[in-house]
Amino acid sequence: MRKTIKFAAWGLTACLLLTACGSSDEPEVQRVTAAQQCDDTLSPSAARSLETVLRTKKFDHRPKGGLDRLVAQLIEDYAAGGLRSRSRNFCSASADASPDRVDILFGRYDDSDLIGDGDPVGLHPYDIGREAFSGPKAANLFVTCVSSQLKGSSNRPAQFQGMLRFNDSKLPDTPAVREANLTVLHSVTLAVVKKLGCRDNAGLPDKPVLTPK
Repeated sequence: MRKTIKFAAWGLTACLLLTACGSSDEPEVQRVTAAQQCDDTLSPSAARSLETVLRTKKFDHRPKGGLDRLVAQLIEDYAAGGLRSRSRNFCSASADASPDRVDILFGRYDDSDLIGDGDPVGLHPYDIGREAFSGPKAANLFVTCVSSQLKGSSNRPAQFQGMLRFNDSKLPDTPAVREANLTVLHSVTLAVVKKLGCRDNAGLPDKPVLTPK
């Protein structure tokens, strides 16, 4: 009987040492602030901008891992050749208990995809990256990248486009809203080109200078 009690006590102690009998992994911290969205790629100003356009300070929980996955996909897309690639969803940010959502995607583009001197409805040109446009419901940022991770890019620079899209936005078309959307997209794009190892960060400044064209 004493042996049985002794064995049971030892088993309980061992179980406690193994963190509740098996799960040694601590639960992931709930990522519900603006700064924690999109794999922590938002600068302080971009986090504030995201709070502004989604009109919240609390977001739905989103796990990490999107940045590594996206960069691996972009490297594969470039190696596959061709002029373009499908748009890859990097991250989504949703206001807590609200249907409002922002999606950020990346893909390869061809020169013919550039807007140039055109006047797209609801978008306004900005002098950042190779080309940039922003409006109340969307933003686009075009960059070129030369990187050792992209074989052949020194002769054929990779062309990547970052895209910010709202599922449904009733924001007004004002300079403040346009700049907020582009600030978010710039911050995420900067993190992507840094992860890719793009020379000179693909021409993007550390802090966006949002000069309308």
